[in-house]
Amino acid sequence: MKRYGHGLVLGRFRPPHAGHHHLVRTARERCERLTVLVRASGAAAESPSLADRVAWMREIHPDALVLGTVDDAPGDLHAPGPTDPDAWEAHTAAVRAAVPEPVDAVFTSTPYGEELARRLGAACVRVEPDRTRHPVSSAAVRADPVAFWDDLEAPVRAALTRRVVILGAGSTGATTMARALADHYRRRGGVWARTRYVPDYGHTYGELKLAELRAERPGAGRSDVAFHSADFPVIALRQAELEEEAARDGSPVLFCDADAFATTIRHERYMGTSSPGTGEIAARGRQHLWLLTDHRGVPLPDDGEPDEEHLRPWMTARLLTQLAHTGRRTVVLTGPHEERLATAVAAVDALLAEARHFTDPLPEHR
Repeated sequence: MKRYGHGLVLGRFRPPHAGHHHLVRTARERCERLTVLVRASGAAAESPSLADRVAWMREIHPDALVLGTVDDAPGDLHAPGPTDPDAWEAHTAAVRAAVPEPVDAVFTSTPYGEELARRLGAACVRVEPDRTRHPVSSAAVRADPVAFWDDLEAPVRAALTRRVVILGAGSTGATTMARALADHYRRRGGVWARTRYVPDYGHTYGELKLAELRAERPGAGRSDVAFHSADFPVIALRQAELEEEAARDGSPVLFCDADAFATTIRHERYMGTSSPGTGEIAARGRQHLWLLTDHRGVPLPDDGEPDEEHLRPWMTARLLTQLAHTGRRTVVLTGPHEERLATAVAAVDALLAEARHFTDPLPEHR
């Protein structure tokens, strides 16, 4: 099988899928070095953004040089190709500007590749033009990401996952609800069987601090654990990291027992002031829905914190106020557990049904 010095793969990758990755890996095996050119239109905002697509392709194909370029020339390269010679010349100029080095081979699964290769003075290598091995397209993924979930790589899945946060005052059933929701969606089977639940790292962090304290004072209890302002950004950052890890490896929905936003309210509860550092982490969050567990009707456990009875109403009110103030989509869960679970499932199903992950392509690219 003939090998080439410098190969080129180009596409919009909106989003990249298994067919794209097969094309890139095939090209890389047959070239000494490979450039992957991600194309975007600058005439209007596209989603996923060019920066995201470049970042995804760089992570997935670290052995290739991945570049991004804006190409607003008329006519769609990803159809058979423009019929206007001037449009072809404009597209070719855009490719040459982004990839100035000579190209020995253009690897493609679409009809335009032969003409582009001719204009670049390169060979055209067709890779699975009938797409029998990977019968998927970006348009199909945009229309129904769930149906093609297994054709997407981890960073793309993480970007498309609908993230649901369950939060509330202490001992109001948030953890129980998060686990129940994850179990509910796992039972749907198929891709949903991989639905993940992210524990509240604040609890884990508190247990770690308690273990350290007990190493010095064997009789210490939870009420002896002291939190400091510097602890909260640490908790928020690790919570965000755990969430991202789970989103990369789960189903199209992820359930999180608290998040960085909840940690900002906990800072107020323990420290009496806001935490700018924790707030900055919360502002970078990628969550879509917050389910607030009401304290009313939920009895305090025997081992609850002594002041929890007085703090729970304050926490519920503060969470609700700040959720509304920051424009977070919120549903309050009230009543017995079965009623709360039914309300939560209805809210999550509504989110999944209406979710639009991408903007429509520009008319000339449809």
